[in-house]
Amino acid sequence: MKRSVLVVVLLGLTLAACGGGADAGAAIEGYIEAVVSQDMAAAQNASCGAWEASAQTEVRSFDGVSARLEDLSCTATGSEGDFTLVSCVGTIIATYQGEDRPIDLSARDYLAANEGGAFRMCGYK
Repeated sequence: MKRSVLVVVLLGLTLAACGGGADAGAAIEGYIEAVVSQDMAAAQNASCGAWEASAQTEVRSFDGVSARLEDLSCTATGSEGDFTLVSCVGTIIATYQGEDRPIDLSARDYLAANEGGAFRMCGYK
């Protein structure tokens, strides 16, 4: 009986840990989607407090550019201090003066933190 209880507790902890990682990946995906669609409010809402000004800058960086996402997928890969590290794959295709300029999203790791009961974008590594 004790062994069954221990197995159930360990399984629950494992599932909870996996769920937190999925939430961090989804949070970063939501942030990237908001930036590319130039939704300032959504980008700021997806950001931790310390990143809100940077979110504004990133949204504004797409002014005058047509942008779209291709094959976006983000996954939690570890942790560093209070942050969950998130790696993404996919590409932002920014079209400027008729020329597509791809931005590879796998070029950096993203930092997510649980703030206000939800994971939020907090920077890059």
